[in-house]
Amino acid sequence: MKARSAIFSVAALVLGLWGGTGGLPPAQGGDGELKFGYVLPETGQLAFLGPPQIESVKFAIRTINDAGGVLGRPVPAVVSGDEAGQEAVAAQSADRVLASGVDAVIGAAASGMSLAFIDRVTGAGVVQCSGSNTAPTFTDYDDGGYYFRTAPSDALQGPVLAKTVLEDGHDRVALLARADDYGRGLLESTRKALEAGGATVPVAETYDPKATNFDQAVQRVRNTGPDAVVVISFEEGAQILQGLIEAGLGPDRVGVYGADGLRSEELPSLVAPRDPARLAGMKGTAPASAANEEYVRQLKRFAPELKELQFAPQVFDCVTTIALAAEKAGTDDPGVFAKEIVGITRDGDKCTTFAACKALIQAGRDVDYDGVSGPLDFTDAGEPGQATIEVYTYDDKGQLRTVRTEVSSFRQ
Repeated sequence: MKARSAIFSVAALVLGLWGGTGGLPPAQGGDGELKFGYVLPETGQLAFLGPPQIESVKFAIRTINDAGGVLGRPVPAVVSGDEAGQEAVAAQSADRVLASGVDAVIGAAASGMSLAFIDRVTGAGVVQCSGSNTAPTFTDYDDGGYYFRTAPSDALQGPVLAKTVLEDGHDRVALLARADDYGRGLLESTRKALEAGGATVPVAETYDPKATNFDQAVQRVRNTGPDAVVVISFEEGAQILQGLIEAGLGPDRVGVYGADGLRSEELPSLVAPRDPARLAGMKGTAPASAANEEYVRQLKRFAPELKELQFAPQVFDCVTTIALAAEKAGTDDPGVFAKEIVGITRDGDKCTTFAACKALIQAGRDVDYDGVSGPLDFTDAGEPGQATIEVYTYDDKGQLRTVRTEVSSFRQ
């Protein structure tokens, strides 16, 4: 469990007596205006995940402002920063965003990028929330109670990925993952679940994601004679999949599986531009969102150029949860409202929009915000205790399809 201070400030106690509603002077450290910044991929390996997350931040802020803002004031335009797929650039972007005086930082998209600057953000007493960090590392990370995520840990995704492989009848499974916290964490949780299900894992190897050639890794996988291969990667996975196909380990020969880092409508054309159907039959898993057609419709109306929507709902919920916590605390001081974030997602009156939850808070009620990504129900570690995981596939035309979704929980 993450370290969270049990000592509340005097301001927080006083606000608690008033039901946590707005209208009181901001606590020490707050200026009455809730300011957001983001560090998200505008360029780099995960640039395809940038637009849905960035636009969802902006859409959430507009939704909040349409409902009267936070603490009686509109939320200003978000301060932008590019994580760029490079730790040094992400850290520099975080420094610039922090220097603008934000109360909360949304991001990064990649777990490794968040780890490059989490100490900067939480050490400054600023809240950080990611909608797509899935590395198990964050569950126990000593962040002082300032880091949160609306994406589930890969400790929940791994068992579903393994179950998918096993249900397809495979029992000799090779694992290949990028050598970072995301790759290692999902590799380990998947390996444990595969072996618990009776499968043999002849190789569970990590590779340097900055490498330009993955032939040796592919050859080591081929030499083990697997009947299925799991690839845990980002953009570089397209090159790895090309290598597997050339080595006779394509989806027409063995089971080929990916995870959220490879879930993209563009993947088949990246792997085989002239024949996207070469990827037909590949499957994978990713954190899913609730079937929220209204949110999708409104987001696309707000940002009509959007094609990819992955993790957009989770980011919307980051922004909304933070805004409701500030409303509940009666201040934009992160040192105070951070303590309200977990409670906003559980053990109160159900509500599904910022406006509805805000009205309940102003009436002195505790709220349980069920977001556009589904129920959040944060654990004390500031993350979902259960997750809906999507199983996806690519059909014979190279089109991305959802096979099913299922719930994975730490309580199972």
